[in-house]
Amino acid sequence: MKTIFRISFFILFASYFITSCNTIDLYEKTVSIPGHAWKSSYKPSFTFTIKDTSAPYRVILVLRHTQKYSYTNIWLNISVKLPGTDSAIVFKADKKLANSDNGWLGTGMDDIYEHRIELTEELINNNVSLRRKGDYTFTLEQIMREDPLKNILNAGLRIEKITN
Repeated sequence: MKTIFRISFFILFASYFITSCNTIDLYEKTVSIPGHAWKSSYKPSFTFTIKDTSAPYRVILVLRHTQKYSYTNIWLNISVKLPGTDSAIVFKADKKLANSDNGWLGTGMDDIYEHRIELTEELINNNVSLRRKGDYTFTLEQIMREDPLKNILNAGLRIEKITN
């Protein structure tokens, strides 16, 4: 009986380990905001390569802030440089981080909150597609009235291959 239990446990553990190593993300990187105060002149850039153009991709903005962040949203200029082009497509994004009923929309631990916000709508509205092979560069710029924008810890980008 113990042998069957051990074998079952080993198979379950091995299958979990194998499936957990099968990631669908292509890229994820976050950068620390110096002094936890995001100056409008600080524009973090993220460059990644698309090799498989047969699959669609999801672009996710990653933001971390403290509970002391003063606003329920964040305004950003997002710049996208596509493969084989010299100029960038720039668009504004107003991303909601909290609502008056339930507070912060992101996940929290102690006084730090993380938001993972899809940029699909903005990309579609600005005719940005990740359907060409090559290097893509996204640049983030905060355009809030407060400069520097206090209590922002990290900003980043995650690119996921959409699998059905």
